[in-house]
Amino acid sequence: MKYIFAVLFSSLLLSCGSAKIDQSAVLNPTDSIGANGSILLEVKKFEGENELRALNSKIVGNTTSQDIKTSMVFLTSDELQGRDTGSEGISKAANFIQNVFENNNVQPYFASYRDTLENYSGGVAYNVIGVLPGTDSELKNEFIIVGAHYDHIGLISGNTNDNIANGANDNASGTTAVLEFAKYFGKEKMNKRSIIFALFTAEEKGLLGSKHLAKKLKDENINLYAMLNFEMIGVPMVDKDYSLYLTGYELSNLAMISNRYANKNLVGFLQKAKEFNLFRRSDNAPFHDEFNVPSQTYSSFDFTNFGEYHKVGDETLLIDFNFMATIVNESIPMLEGIINAPVKEVKYN
Repeated sequence: MKYIFAVLFSSLLLSCGSAKIDQSAVLNPTDSIGANGSILLEVKKFEGENELRALNSKIVGNTTSQDIKTSMVFLTSDELQGRDTGSEGISKAANFIQNVFENNNVQPYFASYRDTLENYSGGVAYNVIGVLPGTDSELKNEFIIVGAHYDHIGLISGNTNDNIANGANDNASGTTAVLEFAKYFGKEKMNKRSIIFALFTAEEKGLLGSKHLAKKLKDENINLYAMLNFEMIGVPMVDKDYSLYLTGYELSNLAMISNRYANKNLVGFLQKAKEFNLFRRSDNAPFHDEFNVPSQTYSSFDFTNFGEYHKVGDETLLIDFNFMATIVNESIPMLEGIINAPVKEVKYN
């Protein structure tokens, strides 16, 4: 999430600190992705025994914690060097995302999956954009964007033990969720409206990736219904009776619609999100600005449950894979309901 309140974070650090976590004790990805969509991973057991295992990127049913772990470990591996915009590491993350799209029936929205930014001067940077055309003869002309940013801040100077900000919660977690949604809808092929799956770069540089795409789609005059963004969903909230909060909660009826289709109290209001205007601090904001349609972010970062924001300690061993799998599975009926409703139910107040 774009530079969220460094002052506040200094007083909220968790006891785990920012010491380096040895991810090789869990899974240490190689840099190869199988041609058939399988991710080739070197699996290192705690006893030190190594073996090579192929894990297929396609979903076969409900998302499991292992599905989540596979994507999260790759996206946060040291090999990707913190996924800084324009870096070699983020290019490998883009390969991974494109591979999931290609093997789950998600087509490139533009001529290529990679949409090169025109508003970034620090080298070549690109969003990764896929589309799943709608199945209804009329509703297919309406679009819903399901998005997250896949970049992070790269390397942090001044720490000799570890200088890689791997960005597990921020925002490999949101990226992984969007990929799981792409697998599900790509397999089911029952979305009446068209879905754009958007993984943004340069969020950490000032929402540049989403600003670029929002302007480009506005110039195309697409019929955008809503933009649903996922940010920092790697750990559960503390003492809440809902699992996610919605930025800009009071601006629309999206929370009510979300809970109705989820058939539970999935989405709630977080006062801190309003106080710090998180509605303006993630990739939903440019779509609100360009289209003035409901564009909001789902998150579980509640300012007390994660102290490693923009630090080298934001590692996969702090992530609750079971929680993430539950969030994905409980969000699918929510997304299905919004995507397939006969009329546009989600509206700004």
